Amino acid sequence: MNLNCVIIDDEPLAREGLASYVREIDFLHLTATCENPLELLTLLDRQPVALIFLDIQMPKMNGIDFLKVVSNPPLVILTTAYPTFALEGFQLNVLDYLLKPITFDRFVKSANKARDYHRLLTQSATAPLPNTEAQPDYFFIKCGNKYEKLVYEDILFVEGLQNYVTIVTRKARYVTLLNLKSLEQNLTSPAFIRVHKSYLVATQKIDAIEGNELFIQSYRIPISRNYRDQVLNEVLTNRLWKK
Repeated sequence: MNLNCVIIDDEPLAREGLASYVREIDFLHLTATCENPLELLTLLDRQPVALIFLDIQMPKMNGIDFLKVVSNPPLVILTTAYPTFALEGFQLNVLDYLLKPITFDRFVKSANKARDYHRLLTQSATAPLPNTEAQPDYFFIKCGNKYEKLVYEDILFVEGLQNYVTIVTRKARYVTLLNLKSLEQNLTSPAFIRVHKSYLVATQKIDAIEGNELFIQSYRIPISRNYRDQVLNEVLTNRLWKK
């Protein structure tokens, strides 16, 4: 599946940088680059576009204003040097928010997300479900000399403590000899997301986000600057109600 994409940025170096990234991704096909959103409006009348990499601060019309006036835009990934626009972007249902300077690995994650979301939108509603066995909804860990059964649905968050982790559930806290990285490979997104170098949280259990903290029941968990955009994206996209 190829995704036709367009880059909109008033800075030539920024356009070329993103274009070089796009050329490295086999499922992305760059159909055009534009200096401002007004050029895109003309382009959309001529050919289908699945994905837009959209800068925010541009002359004539900025990216946020463009999203407010265009009807049924393609998937949008914002690219900007200004983190203050993140919340407003998610209110406009953007798919992702890339903060400049954009690293290639972060770009790849965003591109993969666009591909997966586009596939979800376009797949046939009548397609047969794959014949796969249901995955168990629990696992065991060793706590001292005892093997404890944990149900995924009961987990609130996980805190890493050097070579140990503390798994906090609705019922109790469990300390086991595991590292957070290995546990993260099994507690996969979107059910669980990394919010800090020392914390994984269950997405569905988040009650609120304020500043650089999130709240799960009576627990306050820090959100690091490196993960903040990703956390807002995972938690708020398509779930934030607005006027």
